[in-house]
Amino acid sequence: MPELPEVETVKRGLAPTFEGALIEKLDQNRADLRFPFPENFRARLTGRRVIALSRRSKYLLADLDSGDVLVMHLGMSGSFRIEVDEDVSTPGDFTHAKSKNEKHDHVVFHLATSAGGAARIHYNDPRRFGFMTLVPRPDLGEHALFRNIGIEPLGNELDGARISALFAGKKAPLKSALLDQKLIAGLGNIYVCEALWRTGLDPRRAAGTIAGKNGRATKRTFALAAHIRDTLTEAIEAGGSSLRDHTQADGTLGYFQHRFAVYDREGEPCRTPGCTSSIERIVQSNRSTFYCPTCQR
Repeated sequence: MPELPEVETVKRGLAPTFEGALIEKLDQNRADLRFPFPENFRARLTGRRVIALSRRSKYLLADLDSGDVLVMHLGMSGSFRIEVDEDVSTPGDFTHAKSKNEKHDHVVFHLATSAGGAARIHYNDPRRFGFMTLVPRPDLGEHALFRNIGIEPLGNELDGARISALFAGKKAPLKSALLDQKLIAGLGNIYVCEALWRTGLDPRRAAGTIAGKNGRATKRTFALAAHIRDTLTEAIEAGGSSLRDHTQADGTLGYFQHRFAVYDREGEPCRTPGCTSSIERIVQSNRSTFYCPTCQR
């Protein structure tokens, strides 16, 4: 499933075309994806203008001039493809031929863009684990999808003191705590493995052991917060990691996987200068964890 950097990359790719655009027509080619589409889905979107495009955790949010928010989740294999008519001048936009898997184009937005041109955004999802729904903006925070989501890991909200407060007294393994979406939103298996290696922390240790007293930051929580942000930021700049079905909104692949220090590198040498150990793989909560048994303590 795409992680936060992949979703953020898709958001940034869609924004130049989607934001400010008028949805002139919507093709809805099936009744459901993972869940049924909302009642009158096509009618509620047709004629609406996209005010802003944002991200919360691993969800894409399109604010509409109706006051509704179009909530979109990519699931396992969902992706967007942007097509711009040949006679529209949009330098730097994402202009590509149609996918070979058009039978999996379940939703197509026909847009009049803010630049005055025409464009189509196709949502393609072979496995159909993604979904779309509509939520009134005032109700978004208390909606079942969002009411229990934790803080965003990018920006200043996540710092050493906040990690200490979130993890204080927790006996769960550190990696499991970082993947708990009720604590920190959007962190996934790949980038947690990478951030823990950068920080030199063993994924198996109890989360509470890195917390300071009374929620005070420690050297470990301060470093972990910084490495989480750095890892995610670098992944976004690289266009995410092209694992399995993920591609960017312009159809190209992400390349952060070439920078992996531990993820999917079982048996390979640790990249810490001077370390002679190899990367090991263990299973935690039915997920593969990759780490260096020497550098991470």
